[in-house]
Amino acid sequence: MPWPLASLLLLLAGPSTVQPAPPTCYSRMLSLSREIAGAFQSLQAMESSEPCVRYLPRLYLDIHNYCVLAKLRDFVASAHCWKVAQVEAVKDKVRKLYTIMNSFCRQDLVFLSDDCNALEYPIPVTTVLPDHQM
Repeated sequence: MPWPLASLLLLLAGPSTVQPAPPTCYSRMLSLSREIAGAFQSLQAMESSEPCVRYLPRLYLDIHNYCVLAKLRDFVASAHCWKVAQVEAVKDKVRKLYTIMNSFCRQDLVFLSDDCNALEYPIPVTTVLPDHQM
């Protein structure tokens, strides 16, 4: 068998033998919260075409903050933009995250804080590089 063909077969056969770990409740909550955050940023970008978006509650999600449950409920209950498809899509994801957090994964979740203000005005994350002085 020629070398390029053998390496191609090996490459194609390799990934099927490696099975990724199934998603856990925690990983599902984390990925869904990131997905919602990205979708909310997209909503904010379309504020010029949909002025109602500016009246939606802020949606900074920290699944380790107990106040996030109230934040999710407030966002879903918001009456603003009720006919905008993109907003409804985000609200559906928020409902899903709330259900996962409050029902299915309740035992797996650990709240590290209950600082509701942190969800309104999140502290920006900065990266400080080490000083390479000799």
